[in-house]
Formats: sequence, structure tokens, C-alpha cells
Amino acid sequence: MLRIVLLTAAIGLCFFLAPLMGLGAYVAVDKWFILAFYAAVSYFNHLLMQQGFANNRQNFVQFYMGSILARLLLSIAFVGVYIMKGTVDIYIFLSNFFVLYLCYTGFEIYDLYRKLRHFS
Repeated sequence: MLRIVLLTAAIGLCFFLAPLMGLGAYVAVDKWFILAFYAAVSYFNHLLMQQGFANNRQNFVQFYMGSILARLLLSIAFVGVYIMKGTVDIYIFLSNFFVLYLCYTGFEIYDLYRKLRHFS
């Protein structure tokens, strides 16, 4: 969980420094909502993975696939709400959203492989 918090803090620092470095045009206006969304979804996935490890390791694959499906559905709903809301610069929003999606997904897969290496 600490690694996810550190990743979120590092991305938040990048978001904070981007306008100061002249890169504000490449960062969405709703960047803090996107970051809060991914922090919440990552926390939810972390709890789900702990539940999968704690109860029965035979059901871990179902927990993992469930967490992937939940993240995908929540992401689609989040983007849908912002499209319906009429976000000003939707292309910047979508590019920031999917870059963070790939970043968090890759980081969680790396963390999962790191944990599973001990059990193989």
C-alpha cells in the first residue's frame, strides 16, 4: 500500500510542478479529480487483493479478475460522467486519464508479480 501512496504522491508532485514548468497546457483542468479517482480505485484493488490472499489462494485469480473488471467499469463510468458534463478540453482529459490508467495498472501488476514471486 505504501508504494501506491508514493506513486500517487509522485504523480501529484508532477501535476503540481507542470504549470510552473510551462507544461500546464498538457495537463487537464480536472487533474486532481482524476488522481483522487485512481487513488481510491487503487486502494479498493489493494483491499480486494488482500482479501484474495488471506482467504483462499485458490480463489485469488477470481479476485484479481474481479478487480480488473471493477477498475474497467469504474473507469468507463468516470469518463462517461466527464463527457456528459461537458469537459472543456476533452482530448487533454482523456489523454491524462489513460496515461494514468496505464501507469497505475502497470504499477499494480508489477507489485502483484513481486508479491506472487514468494509463493511460487
